[in-house]
Amino acid sequence: MNKKSSKSLADELKPYVAPFSFDGLGEFHLKSHKTREKGGLDKDEGEAIIEANRKRLNDFQEKLYAQDRWSMLLIFQGMDAAGKDSAIKSIFDGVNPQGCEVTSFKQPSAHELDHDFLWRSMIALPERGRIGIFNRSYYEECLVVRVRPEVLAKEKLPPRLVTKNIWRERFEDISAMERFLARNGTVILKFFLNVSREEQRARFLARLEEPAKNWKFSKADIAERALWPKYQAAYQEVIRHTSTKLAPWHVVPADHKWFARVVIGSTIVAALDRLDLQFPRVDKAERSEFKQVREALLAEGKGEASKAPAKQAK
Repeated sequence: MNKKSSKSLADELKPYVAPFSFDGLGEFHLKSHKTREKGGLDKDEGEAIIEANRKRLNDFQEKLYAQDRWSMLLIFQGMDAAGKDSAIKSIFDGVNPQGCEVTSFKQPSAHELDHDFLWRSMIALPERGRIGIFNRSYYEECLVVRVRPEVLAKEKLPPRLVTKNIWRERFEDISAMERFLARNGTVILKFFLNVSREEQRARFLARLEEPAKNWKFSKADIAERALWPKYQAAYQEVIRHTSTKLAPWHVVPADHKWFARVVIGSTIVAALDRLDLQFPRVDKAERSEFKQVREALLAEGKGEASKAPAKQAK
């Protein structure tokens, strides 16, 4: 085997993964991460990688499902109009929906508020052999809940537990939960779609000006936009305190949607490649049984053919 062929897929995709991954080692400053990065690619090159990753992902997903050992949890976070929905739709285009499920977390219901802040996410976790996609997640509990204190007040926590340490405690709880999942076979990949305020403005204007996109616009989005600095600070704290080797954050440049999809797809494919997924092997006894079944089916076919009426001569 030559050196070129021995290079793994994960190594091949590393230039589109490693620069954007943070595993908690060292310092983290969100402002140092560019939103308009293109990784030295043009759009056509990027689209070719996206399409190749779709095919790879489809192959890996079938093996993941058949092997039934690992599961994968993908978490997507970002400001409004960062491109979470379209990225998920594009990257997973063509993947068998039987082994993949998207859960979108909206405002908690009264029933959900009667449970702890992780409960509704825990019951949506992927089974072994499946990919679970969280469009927003339990991280909202350290983002919107932190930026808007009135939301925290609705969670019915005993007052004595709502202290200045609550966010540090939630970071600890989340990291412990993710460590537990990773130790039980769930691969966790977390993506923050890092869009600039200028690009968000352009996308909001597009939603207003294009009739087909009007339904995406909400006045609430503008209210959240006014809190941009607070959200950026909250995201920095989340990424800084919950990035680990077992559950790293990937800060995805999101001003160019096509490059965001290159990074996200490459990260997922590289992680699956490292699992060395294989279709389950059939043992000798099962192969012998298959041979007998095959022979029976062939004999059945011959019997049906012999019963068929002869064609009338013209």
